[in-house]
Amino acid sequence: MRGPAALLALEDGSAFTGTGFGAQGETFGEAVFNTSMSGYQEVLSDPSYAGQIVAMTSPHQGNYGMNAEDPESARVQVAGFAVREAARRASSWRAEATLRDSLAASAVVGIEEIDTRRLTLRLREEGAMRAAISTIDLDPSSLVERVRQTSGMAGADLAWTVSVAEPYEAGALVGPARTGPGPVLRIAAYDFGMKRNILRRLAASGFETTVVPADTPAASVVAGGFDGVFLSNGPGDPAATAYGVRATRELLGTLPVFGICLGHQLLGLALGGRTYKMKFGHRGVNQPVKNLRTGVVEITSHNHGFAVDAEGWPRDADGVAMTPFGAVEPTHRNLNDGTLEGFRCLDVPAFGVQYHPEAAPGPHDSRYLFEEFRDLIARDGDPS
Repeated sequence: MRGPAALLALEDGSAFTGTGFGAQGETFGEAVFNTSMSGYQEVLSDPSYAGQIVAMTSPHQGNYGMNAEDPESARVQVAGFAVREAARRASSWRAEATLRDSLAASAVVGIEEIDTRRLTLRLREEGAMRAAISTIDLDPSSLVERVRQTSGMAGADLAWTVSVAEPYEAGALVGPARTGPGPVLRIAAYDFGMKRNILRRLAASGFETTVVPADTPAASVVAGGFDGVFLSNGPGDPAATAYGVRATRELLGTLPVFGICLGHQLLGLALGGRTYKMKFGHRGVNQPVKNLRTGVVEITSHNHGFAVDAEGWPRDADGVAMTPFGAVEPTHRNLNDGTLEGFRCLDVPAFGVQYHPEAAPGPHDSRYLFEEFRDLIARDGDPS
C-alpha cells in the first residue's frame, strides 16, 4: 500500500518530493548521510543519531526486517529516515517486524522515493544542514522557512537526553564478564549515548561494567573503587557537554580513561584542546584509518559530525603537543581527509579514538583497542 505524499526540505532551499513511510506527521533535525550498505537497524537505534535525519546512500533498505536482538538501544533514536526505497516485506528468518512497521510504532517519520544520490551530493557540497520531513506541510517554501527557524547541531547538548537516569550493571543486559582475558576488571562507563555492543565487547574483554548517567560527578566514580573509566559515544556538540568535560578533567591522572567518539572529543577538551564541527562528518562502516604506531590501515565504523583539532594544543621545541596533563601524541589518522582519529596521553593513563571499535554495524579491525584498555589499566598499577 502506497504511503502519503511527503516532502523533505533543507535549509538551503532544496526540496525533495517523495512518499512517506513509517509514522505520518513531520519531524525536524540535522540532515546527514550514512554510507553503510547494511546495518540500518543499528543505525536507527544508535543514540548518537538523536536529533538527526539520516539519509542512507545504499538505495534499498529494510530487506531483512527488524528484530529484538540487534538494536543498539531500547528504541529508535533518529529524528527521521530518508531512503530511495523501503522494502515492502522482510526477507529473513530473524525478522520480527518490517522497517515500515517499526518506524510507525516508534512514531518516526520516514520518506522514500527521493533521489538520495542528489541529496547526498548536496550535503557533501554544502555540509550537513537543518532539515525537515513532513507529510502535512507539502509547500516547499513554507517548510524551508520553518526549517530555518529551528536550532542547529552546533551548541546542542544532547547527551543528557539519551543517557540513563540511574546507574545499572551491564551484566544484567549483556551477560557476565569473560574470565578468559585475565582477571575481571571493574570499570565505570559514562553513558553519553551508549551503544549496547560496546557493553558486549567490554564484557568479552573481561570488564565488569557499571553504566553511570552522563552527568555523574567524577567524585562518585572515584569513590566506587573502579579500575578504570570508559567514555561512550553520544550525540550533540562536545563543547556544549560541559559536565562531561568537567568530569573527565577531574578523572585524568586518577583512573585510566578510554574514550570513543563523543568520549574521545570530551577527552580532548578536558586536556585543554579544541573541537570543531565538520562539514558533513563521517558516517559509515568503510572509513580507512591508519594506526600511526604500527602502520596498519584499519577499515572502521564511524558516526560523528565533530572532531578534535589536532592543532588545538601548544607544542614544545620538539613539536610535541603539550597539555595541562603532559604530552599527547596522535595514534590514528583518517586516510580520506587527514583528520585526527586517535591520540594517547604520555604522562597520564588515557587514550581515545574517534571511531567505533565495537562496530555494530561494521568491521572488526579495531577490537584490539579494548585489549589496549586492559593493558593500560595493568600498566597503571595492580588492579583490585
